[in-house]
Amino acid sequence: MMRIGITGQDGFVGYHLYHTLFLDESVTLIPFERSFFEDMPRLESFVSQCDTIVHLAAMNRHENPEVIYETNVNLVDSLIAACEAQDAKPHILFSSSSQEEKENHYGKSKLEGKKRFMEWAEHSGGRFTSLTIPNVFGPFGKPDYNSFVATFCHKVANGEVPNIINDNEVGLIYVNELVQVIINTIKGTDGGRKIGDNSFERKIAPTYYKKVSEILDLLNRYREDYMGRGIFPGLEDPFEKALFNTFRCYVPEDYYPVKYTKHTDPRGSFVEIARTQTSGQFSFSATVPGITRGNHFHTRKAERFAVIQGKALIQLRKIGTDQVINYELDGENPAYVDMPIWYTHNIKNTGQDTLITLFWINEPFDQQDPDTYFEEV
Repeated sequence: MMRIGITGQDGFVGYHLYHTLFLDESVTLIPFERSFFEDMPRLESFVSQCDTIVHLAAMNRHENPEVIYETNVNLVDSLIAACEAQDAKPHILFSSSSQEEKENHYGKSKLEGKKRFMEWAEHSGGRFTSLTIPNVFGPFGKPDYNSFVATFCHKVANGEVPNIINDNEVGLIYVNELVQVIINTIKGTDGGRKIGDNSFERKIAPTYYKKVSEILDLLNRYREDYMGRGIFPGLEDPFEKALFNTFRCYVPEDYYPVKYTKHTDPRGSFVEIARTQTSGQFSFSATVPGITRGNHFHTRKAERFAVIQGKALIQLRKIGTDQVINYELDGENPAYVDMPIWYTHNIKNTGQDTLITLFWINEPFDQQDPDTYFEEV
């Protein structure tokens, strides 16, 4: 078993890396808490258990730039001191930034941290890899902190109007893609360029180059079509699928359940379930009273549950958290709830009659690549 610890495991990239590695049965994750940096015995215990440490903990923004520099360098010094105290020689991966070449305190802190880790690897015999990371976007990014994409998604989904200051072309990488690069580096399938006896560097290239206005146009379209009319966009383009999955995680909780328009005549009734600009799989289930279906999550799939007959409780819980979101639906007023990625979800028949549910998912089920992970809500 490979023992891996992640400083900053509750942050944006850390969350995705931790929970992706959690799905790998060959990995044992060593828990980390930010308070360890203030408690040297616990930090020493942490480093002594790790074969690999991914150091993601850092301060990005503060009203006093000096605090950013001092905080980030101190985190590096604490980690090195803990390793030296335990004679621990893990492979340390350090999240640097392209800003290390710029004259700002955040960039300077990354450059200085990189130098200190290289010195540690040189005299300790440990291994160090610096990861120069471009702009990252994806679900659960913190608005006004992690990226402009997170800020724009949050504002557009909540009916606000983002302001474009510079309409430049920006190099971006989706967080799932970044996580895979980190995992490949951990497992040694791509070690990077050698920059010292025991030190290596990987300059991770952006996957996409997009103008800021181009991204905002897509987000406005998602609000108009998806939130306004329930229409799924085309999901064939990798960037647009990644951006759409990011946007969906900022849709307010009280947006759901969304009521359908029910057309009734002497023949009965008709309800349009979903209108799409993409392919996918439509299905339905008949569930007897008291039965629960689901209790699984997806990392890339877009899915819709639509209740058209009977009473149901739909529950969602973000992986890694305890908060459960509950939605009660009744076929008397047909409605749907969409499942965000990284949310385990289920549906229970809470009525006395058979529950009829229609399902849509953007990928037909593939036994070889199901993207379906079972976990109780």
